[in-house]
Amino acid sequence: MSTVPPNNPPGGMPPPYDPKMQWRVYREQQKATWRAQRDAWRAQRQALKANYYGTYGPRVPSVVGPVILVCVGVIALLVVTGHIEAGSFWSWYGQWWPLLLIGAGLALLAEWTLDMRRKTPVRRSSSFVGILVLIAFLGLCAAGWNHMRPYVGSWGGDEGFFNFFDMPEHDSDQPVDNRQIPANAAIEILNPRGDVSITASNQPNLEVQARDVAYANSDAAAQKIFDAEAAQVTVSGSAVLIQSQSNARGRVNLTVTVPQSAHVTVNAGWDDVTATGLGAGLDITARGDVHLSSISGPIVTHFINGRHDVFAAQDVQGDLTLEGNVNDLTLSNIKGGITQNGHIPGDVSMENIAGPVHLHTPVTTLDVAALPGDLTLNDDDLRITGAKGQVHVTTHSKDIDLSQIAGDTYVEDRDGTIRVEAAGAYGVEAKNGKGDVEITLPEDASATISGHTHNGEIITDFGLTVSGDEDKTVSGRIGSGSARVVLSTDDGDLHIKRGPALASTEPAPQPPAGARHLKSPGSSPPQAVTQ
Repeated sequence: MSTVPPNNPPGGMPPPYDPKMQWRVYREQQKATWRAQRDAWRAQRQALKANYYGTYGPRVPSVVGPVILVCVGVIALLVVTGHIEAGSFWSWYGQWWPLLLIGAGLALLAEWTLDMRRKTPVRRSSSFVGILVLIAFLGLCAAGWNHMRPYVGSWGGDEGFFNFFDMPEHDSDQPVDNRQIPANAAIEILNPRGDVSITASNQPNLEVQARDVAYANSDAAAQKIFDAEAAQVTVSGSAVLIQSQSNARGRVNLTVTVPQSAHVTVNAGWDDVTATGLGAGLDITARGDVHLSSISGPIVTHFINGRHDVFAAQDVQGDLTLEGNVNDLTLSNIKGGITQNGHIPGDVSMENIAGPVHLHTPVTTLDVAALPGDLTLNDDDLRITGAKGQVHVTTHSKDIDLSQIAGDTYVEDRDGTIRVEAAGAYGVEAKNGKGDVEITLPEDASATISGHTHNGEIITDFGLTVSGDEDKTVSGRIGSGSARVVLSTDDGDLHIKRGPALASTEPAPQPPAGARHLKSPGSSPPQAVTQ
């Protein structure tokens, strides 16, 4: 009979209790329970997703975010490489940044329209919302800077750019520097802060008068500013450099007399430039007012971001080139041509321009072959009188009045009124997106006329054929029909008026004072044809 108890493991005695083994077994049991719970959650979440996708569709990325990033990258690259001026961009952005939000909204509407045509509905991600918020924030900052810039720019005037604390003003005149230089010298003037006034003389002498201005609480502190910003004159052969150093608490006003045949280049940081009598042209880089008179040779002016108030020039014997933004532009008696490119928020006035005129702003593009008459341009109106040669105008939201135009004319406008008075048998093409078109032709004009209006009236003083109801057309020939006149408008009227004959354009003699005007019997004005 065996002496080994039943149910005992081989070896006789049971294994001893092992706490670590017990913990491992417990942990494996907990992990198994957690895995089972996790799998159940995943299955439930997948079921919910499947049900949600079946109802609302899967989530797909939107193209709005990537397109915005590409646009930002392209603009940043153009700014860094110098193709776009940073100041001009932020000025534009502060005014037009809501267009980016409108564009993003239109893109989202287009995506929504495409998604509605899918057999399986989808949802667009909104990860680009943060980018739109940043765009709006930068736009508000740029708009605020545009409103504050005129006041910031005024600090660069007579009281100094950084004279925030109303410090006392100290003045000091430097000794006059008078020396002889070559008559055809190339003179460069660098004055970061302060006015520059240049005059010409018939003598081969250079005279520099500098008046230093400092804003300081003591004479000793003012003297340190005078020493730091003092103007220096360096002559190297025919190259002359007149330079003052920039100081945030001071400015230097320069009065320079140069030989008449010298070519002058001016870089004025914050203040005004005045020049008269120069005979070899002038290059200017400025932020403030520029006044020029009696200049021979070409003039090139670059306006950099800052305070641009007025550019005025008269009696210029050469071409005039303007780059950058300027508030007001006044030009008269210019013997050369004019080329302008930049924003002009104020008024433009021109008269007696012998060469071609080219103006390009964000709103208006204007080309005139010659302007012996005058021109005015502002936010609301464009008026040209007495132009010769071709006239080409493209703009919007302006009333256009062109009178005594001796040349072919092309005008394109919208949300305004177009009026054209031809001074002879010249071609006219006028297009108006929304507004009236009025043309005045001489009584003895020679023209072939065709016109069209949608939702407007046609009124003609000539015997032309008018037809149509909502869409009206006018056509016909006056005289031999040598000139071509094409008119069109939407939501506006066409008016073809009869002007005085070419042979009788001279003003009639005025009756004596107190004489009565009598109307001859039987005389009546020509009846207009209206439909």
